[in-house]
Amino acid sequence: MSTSDIEASNSPLDYGKIALAVLLALGGLAFFYMTIGKQPDWLRGVAVVVGLIAGAGIYLTSNSGKSLWQFFRAAYAELLRVVWPSRKETTQMTLVVFGFVVIMSIFLWAVDKTLEFALFDLLLGWRK
Repeated sequence: MSTSDIEASNSPLDYGKIALAVLLALGGLAFFYMTIGKQPDWLRGVAVVVGLIAGAGIYLTSNSGKSLWQFFRAAYAELLRVVWPSRKETTQMTLVVFGFVVIMSIFLWAVDKTLEFALFDLLLGWRK
């Protein structure tokens, strides 16, 4: 199934699924906060997890949830095609970056000292 197979739908059923998913997630959170000190902590935690999982499950049955799932699948497939650098290449590039940082820091220090000398000593005459 390609991404184009899933069409965006503004049907009331989809809006209902999304609303139900949000209500389930918020219901779990509401139970967690409304039962502080009345229920054991593990039960409150389970309620949050169940609410979030049920909400996510219902959301994934909507068209926007299906297209989100397709996006994640495509992103994972793309991640598998990435050619990662070898250890030697990574070490070499890290050393190049560190070398560049050292060279740039020396350059910026020299520019700073030159401007400091030009402004304070030559132009303003503050240091004698």
